[in-house]
Amino acid sequence: MWLLISFTSKMMALDPNNRITQYAHSAWRLQDGLFSGAPHAITQTKDGYVWIGTQNELLRFDGVRLSKWEPPAGAQLPQSRIWTLLASRDGSLWIGTDSGLAHWNKPELITFPKVDGHVNSMIERQNGEIWFSRVQRFDQSGGICKVLGERIKCYRKPDGIPLDTANALAEDTSGNLWFGDSSIVVRWNGSSLRAFSPPALKGNLSDGVTAIAGAPDGSVWLGFAIRGPGLGLQRVVNDVLTPFVTPELDSSTLIVNTLFFDRQNCLWIGTESQGIYRIHGRTVDHFGVSDGLSSNFVDAFYEDHEGDLWIATSGGIDCFRDLRVASFTGREGLPMEEVDSVLASRDGTVWAGGPENLVSIRGRHVSSIQSHKGLPGNQVTSLLEDHAGRLWVGVDNSLFIYEEGKFRIVTKQDGSQVGFVVGIAEDRNQNVWVETTGPRRCLVRISNLKVQEEFPEPQMPAARKLAVAQDGSLWLGLLSGDLARLKANELDIFRFKNSSTPSMESMVKEIFITSDGAVFGATSFGLIAWKNGTQRVLTTRNGLTCNAIYSLIADNQGTLWLYTQCGLVGIPNAELQKWWSEGDSSLQLYSVGAADGAQPAFVPFEGATKSPDGSLWFANYSGLQTINPANIRGNPIPPPVHIENVIADHRNYPASDTIALPANTIDLEIDYTALSFANPQKVAFRYKLEGRDKTWQGAGARRQAFYNDLPPGHYQFRVIASNNDGVWNERGAMLAFSIAPTWYQTRAFQAACVVLAALIVWLIYRLRVRYVAKSIAARFDERLAERTRIARDLHDTLLQTIQGSKLVADDALDMPSEPIRMRKALEQLSRWLQQAGQEGRAALNSLRGPVTSADDLSDALKRALEATPHDSLATTFSVHGNIRQLHPIVRDEVYRIGQEAIRNAHAHSGGTHLDVQLRYMDDLSLRIADDGPSATASNFSEDKEGHYGLKGMRERASRIGARLTIAGNAGCGTEVCVVVPGGIAFQDAGESRRSWLKTLLGTGKSRRRKS
Repeated sequence: MWLLISFTSKMMALDPNNRITQYAHSAWRLQDGLFSGAPHAITQTKDGYVWIGTQNELLRFDGVRLSKWEPPAGAQLPQSRIWTLLASRDGSLWIGTDSGLAHWNKPELITFPKVDGHVNSMIERQNGEIWFSRVQRFDQSGGICKVLGERIKCYRKPDGIPLDTANALAEDTSGNLWFGDSSIVVRWNGSSLRAFSPPALKGNLSDGVTAIAGAPDGSVWLGFAIRGPGLGLQRVVNDVLTPFVTPELDSSTLIVNTLFFDRQNCLWIGTESQGIYRIHGRTVDHFGVSDGLSSNFVDAFYEDHEGDLWIATSGGIDCFRDLRVASFTGREGLPMEEVDSVLASRDGTVWAGGPENLVSIRGRHVSSIQSHKGLPGNQVTSLLEDHAGRLWVGVDNSLFIYEEGKFRIVTKQDGSQVGFVVGIAEDRNQNVWVETTGPRRCLVRISNLKVQEEFPEPQMPAARKLAVAQDGSLWLGLLSGDLARLKANELDIFRFKNSSTPSMESMVKEIFITSDGAVFGATSFGLIAWKNGTQRVLTTRNGLTCNAIYSLIADNQGTLWLYTQCGLVGIPNAELQKWWSEGDSSLQLYSVGAADGAQPAFVPFEGATKSPDGSLWFANYSGLQTINPANIRGNPIPPPVHIENVIADHRNYPASDTIALPANTIDLEIDYTALSFANPQKVAFRYKLEGRDKTWQGAGARRQAFYNDLPPGHYQFRVIASNNDGVWNERGAMLAFSIAPTWYQTRAFQAACVVLAALIVWLIYRLRVRYVAKSIAARFDERLAERTRIARDLHDTLLQTIQGSKLVADDALDMPSEPIRMRKALEQLSRWLQQAGQEGRAALNSLRGPVTSADDLSDALKRALEATPHDSLATTFSVHGNIRQLHPIVRDEVYRIGQEAIRNAHAHSGGTHLDVQLRYMDDLSLRIADDGPSATASNFSEDKEGHYGLKGMRERASRIGARLTIAGNAGCGTEVCVVVPGGIAFQDAGESRRSWLKTLLGTGKSRRRKS
């Protein structure tokens, strides 16, 4: 359950030093739905949590969230109705119920089932012992009991205790125990006792003594459930019960439920139907339902670590805390609803002016001079105390001096009224300067109680406020938002760029001069200032919470206090000096906001003053507000910080030391708190998730941290907090948790991925190396193949032709005497040399294109036959099948094989006939056969040394995937046959396969059916 503390009312009192103080009061009532039953007890454990016991449950409160406490699994309280709570010094919580006692020592709950009856009260003695009182139901073991470890020892009549039951229980400063029942009160030191039996209790059937409190001065106060002489509230003095009687209170008239001494030694009295009384010395304050208290039936008090006072009533829980700014309004005796000016005189009297009233305040005493009852008019305007202690008062359109209870009017030289006074000041020459607004604006100088000079507008610029500097110069706060100085009858105007056309919005609302001669003006656009010729404007850029300033005053420490639209702001003198040297600097300011009691508003005349005790007073139309900066008690206690809950993917986890979250945890919420109750709204947080956040994350007042992108791993969450005065708990709280990885997020899987990635990189590298090596080898092979091809071409063409030419030449040289034969030989030699040239050029051209032309293979073979000698062999050439387009490389290689075979037959066969057959079937085949008589298989097994014809034929056949066979038998000739598969040889082989596939799939049948 979430709460937002709201201050429903304020309660005025005198503090122990007789200073006016005021409590902010917040209440949580039964009808708010926060409690299922009336609260009976309240306490605060060492960890900072506030605990509330009600009729039906035990609640825990952190200042913002109120939650029901649940016992640990397998344990339970003796009874759900809680009557009393005790937070012991060891940090544990003692719980007194309607049917027994329990001890919560986190994380263990210990119950004492043998303790029968209603536990009324519990104390922790100075020696650390835990004692409690009870009302028995079944056993008669005694009404006063002590805790001994995990057992209980009770005391009764055989032990010298004259009581079977006991209501209240307390210890005085001497270590004596005090307790009582319906008829007597006992003081016991463990061995002897003293009994007090007020006569009025004889025959009493009620609770009798209901509350006992030991005072710091050693005295003891007793509260009774019955009012009357000797009862109500009594103080034990010299073993005699005496009432407390003042003009405000006769304690015998009270019906007391509870008593409590706070840290200021004030006694708080909770009554049955009269609310709360507070006693300090002889001063008595009262708070009741009319002041905002949730009920006049008060059950319990508790003062927390920061000094806030908690009250349990039948209607709810109330909390009082001392406000830094106290308000003085009609509730405190101010007789008017509007305050327009305020002035503190040297004798400590605070004067307040407004409609039909001039009010004087001294402490709690308020007196008023009302219109037509001594006040010479209706509206009180400006106020001034002069050097002689006389009070100058502007009333309506006149100016009066109030002295010895009488008003004396001050008029102009012609006897007319001075006018409507809006500003007034006195210089060191005892001249009183007055700024009036009508019938026309005018600055008036008064000396010896008479008007001496007038400076009307426009001779003098229209002003609203006046102030006198130590050098005697008069400063004016102008309607235009500027400052003006009148010195030795010379006027200087200092204009500020943010000022505008004269109006109520732009005017200087207040002017103040500090001891070092700095002049400050309150405006709606910031704080304007002049010092030694330097002008400055202080705004939100320099750290102000807002620019609109209503009034200002300096305290005894030199701090300048601004009454602004958004609160009271203090500027220390050191920060002011820093601002004068560096106009753009950001200042460290002291802020007092609405939660501290500040309720600023603009007033038309004197809005601020300082009383002799150092208190600052501010008028805010509806009343007065006061603060004494010297007495501001800062909150030095850093708030305890706790991590309360962890929610991961909508599942709650207890905030233990270490939390193991499952894999794939996405949404993570961490709830934390800081236990400062002085002003929970001003508690600020910072947190950091180590392993995720590099710096501290400012969370403001937010009490949750959210993460939705955390990878698996171990984390430490740290949170720190500051209280309402900016005091940080740097230690804070820490929570360690881990998020488990999924199988693919484990280190083993990640290591395997790394190894696999390295292996893939290595394989890619190896494949790349192999590819590069193969590419280099391919280039080498290509170069070698090209060289081999050129060698084959040279052997099959040029060298063969040259060899044939040599044979012709040799034949001619054998018969030099036959000219005709010589001529034929030379002609043949010429043709062959011509052919050798052509073949050489063809070899060169083959490096750039096909060896043969684009003509058919059959034509090329015919030319090869025609180029051979015709006198040795008779040749026949035949082509079988339809001529088809051949692949150029296949055509070239088959041609070279055939050319080599033809030349070999002419050169080596020794036969008479050569047959060449070219077949275009499914495959391409070429057959060359002769009828030479001397051929044997061994002649074709390998080339002779220096001859590469057969090797070249095999290499060419292998290059195009052909099958080459060379067969020869003695007497039968030699046959060379090369067969090239059709898929390799023919360029239209792919189309043929597609046609065959279509036929196989039925496409051809469809066509035939269509035809």
